[in-house]
Amino acid sequence: MERTGPTVRFSGLLAVCSATLLAAATLVVSAPTVSAADADLVRNGGFEAGLDGWNCANRSGVAVTAPKRSGDYALKATPAGNDHAKCSQTITVKPNSTYTLSAWVQGSHVYLGASGTGTTDVSTWTQSPAAWKQLTTTFATGPSTTSVSVYTHGWYGTPAHYVDDLTLIGPGGEPVVIPAVPAGLKTTALTSSSVALSWNAVSGASGYHVYRGGTKVATATGPSATVTGLTPSTAYSFQVSATNAAGESAKSAAITATTTEGGGGGDTKLPARALVGYLHSSFANGSGYTRMADVPDSWDVINLAFGEPTSVTSGDIRFALCPVAECPNVESEAEFKAAIKAKQAAGKKVLISIGGQNGQVQLASTAARDAFVTSVSKIIDTYGLDGLDIDFEGHSLSLNTGDTDFRSPTSPVIVNLISAVKSLKAKYGSDFVLTMAPETFFVQLGYQFYGSGPWGGQDPRAGAYLPVIHALRDDLTLLHVQDYNSGPIMGLDNQYHSMGGADFHIAMTDMLLAGFPVAGDTGKVFPGLRPDQVAIGLPASTQAGNGHTTPAEVNKALDCLIKKTSCGSYQTHGTWSDLRGLMTWSINWDRFNSWEFSRNFDGYFGN
Repeated sequence: MERTGPTVRFSGLLAVCSATLLAAATLVVSAPTVSAADADLVRNGGFEAGLDGWNCANRSGVAVTAPKRSGDYALKATPAGNDHAKCSQTITVKPNSTYTLSAWVQGSHVYLGASGTGTTDVSTWTQSPAAWKQLTTTFATGPSTTSVSVYTHGWYGTPAHYVDDLTLIGPGGEPVVIPAVPAGLKTTALTSSSVALSWNAVSGASGYHVYRGGTKVATATGPSATVTGLTPSTAYSFQVSATNAAGESAKSAAITATTTEGGGGGDTKLPARALVGYLHSSFANGSGYTRMADVPDSWDVINLAFGEPTSVTSGDIRFALCPVAECPNVESEAEFKAAIKAKQAAGKKVLISIGGQNGQVQLASTAARDAFVTSVSKIIDTYGLDGLDIDFEGHSLSLNTGDTDFRSPTSPVIVNLISAVKSLKAKYGSDFVLTMAPETFFVQLGYQFYGSGPWGGQDPRAGAYLPVIHALRDDLTLLHVQDYNSGPIMGLDNQYHSMGGADFHIAMTDMLLAGFPVAGDTGKVFPGLRPDQVAIGLPASTQAGNGHTTPAEVNKALDCLIKKTSCGSYQTHGTWSDLRGLMTWSINWDRFNSWEFSRNFDGYFGN
C-alpha cells in the first residue's frame, strides 16, 4: 500500500542463474537393426492422439499440426520460469535388457533421456533451432527393473521446442494389470479445513486418486494424502483408487470424516459480500484526511493505515493519529475511539494494518517477535479493535538460501511472524479478524519462482508470503492480494497477465482458489483457499496506484469468478460463487474520486 500517488513498486525478479549445460555429445545416428523379439514400446510416440500416454509438467505440452515431421501432429512444449517443459511416459520393460531410445526434435537445447533404468540413466541433447534432428541413446536395464521413464524437455528461458516420432526399441515387459482396490482407508488427522487420510499400499500401483463425494480432489504417489480447502464442522465422504499404466482400480469403500470447528478463520460475522478499505489515519497525502465517522456504511472492514515499527528489526509497532499540522481536520483521540465503537455497533470490523510501503517489519529474532505481540496487543486494546491486517511489503519478508519448502519454513522472519500471529489469535480468540494484503510478487509469482531458487540468483522475496498464508490458513479471515503496482504474472494457463483489466484479476484470483505447484514443483502444491477467504485487491482511482481497473472491467472479473460468465480467454478452474468481495487502496482515494469504487460495489451486489 502506498502513502503517495502512483509509483511503480514492483521489483523485477533477478535473473535465474544460467546453469552450465553438460558437454554431452549429440548423437545423430540411425537406430540399430531391430531383432525379431524387439518392438517399439512407446505409446503414442507420434502424438497423433494428442498427449494420450504422456505427462507434461505444468500443462507445458500440447499437440500441434505444425511443425511436424510425420503424420498429422507433433509435440510442442514451452519452458516457463523454473519449469523446463518436461514431458514423460512410464514404460514397462524387461530386466537385464538393452533398449534404444530415439526421437526427432526441433528447437533450442532439446533433451531426450531415460531414468529409472536400474543401471546408468542416460540423456542426450541438441541445438536445432530451425530443422528436425534425430536424437538417439541406448541403455541397459538392471536385474530388477520392470519399468523406466522416458522423457524430453527443453531448457530454462528458451522458446518452445518440438518432438515427433519418439520410439523405444527393445523387448517388451510383462503386461501391466490394473491394481487392486485399496483397503484400509482411514482418517489420520483433522483440522477445520483439512482431512488427512491413509490406506494400505497396493502392489503394482504407481499412484492413487482421492475422491470426495465422488469427485477426484487429489492424487498421491504413496498411500496417504491430505485434502484441504474444506469447511469447518462439515461431514465429507472419501474414497481412494489405485492407478498404474494399465488403468485405474475401482474406488474403495467410502469413509466419512467431519472437520473440526473453525479456529477463527472464515467470515467471523462478515457479510456474504464484503467491501474492505484502508483509511489513512496516521498520515496525509494527496487524497486528503477522512475522519472515521465520515466513512460510509458501504465499508464492512476498515483497516487503519498504518502501524509502523520504531526500527526495521525492533518488532515494536506504534500507531498514532495524523498530527494536526499535517491533517488539520483530524478528530480527537476520544472522537476517533467513539467513531470506531459506532462502526462496530453497526456490524463493521476495524483492524490495525501493520506495514505498508514505508513500514518495513523484519521479525528476525524472538525478541522482535515478542515485542510485536506486545505492541500490537496494546494498539488493539487501546482502540478496541477487531483484529490485524498484515501488509508487509518491500523487504519485510524474504526466504533464506535453502528454505525451499513453503510447508515447513526455516527463515526466522517467516517463522517468527507465524508464531506472533498465532499468539495474537490465541489471546483474542475465535472473533479475532485476520487479513493479509501481500503483493503479487510475494504470492502468485511463487508459481514460477520461490526464494533464491535451486541454484541461487533469484530474488529471495519471491513467493515469500506463501508459507505465512499456508501456516495461518485456518486462522485467516481474508486474503486480498494487491492486484496493482505489479509486473506481468504467469497464471495457471502458463500465460502472462498484466494489470489493469478483468483478465488480470480473474487469473490472479483463480490461482488463490485453485491452488498451484510452487516453483513448478508438483510435489509442493500450495492448496487453494476457500472462496469466502478471498477478496480482490484494487486501487480506488488512477491516483491511488498503477493498475487502476474501470468499474466495467471490475464487474467482468466478478462475473467470471462468481458466475463463470464474461471470462474472456482465461477459463477459471471453478465457479467461485462464495467469493467474499473486494478490497481497495483506499477509502480516502475513493472519496477523492467521488466514491466511484464503493458505489460500483454496492450497485453490483445490490446493497
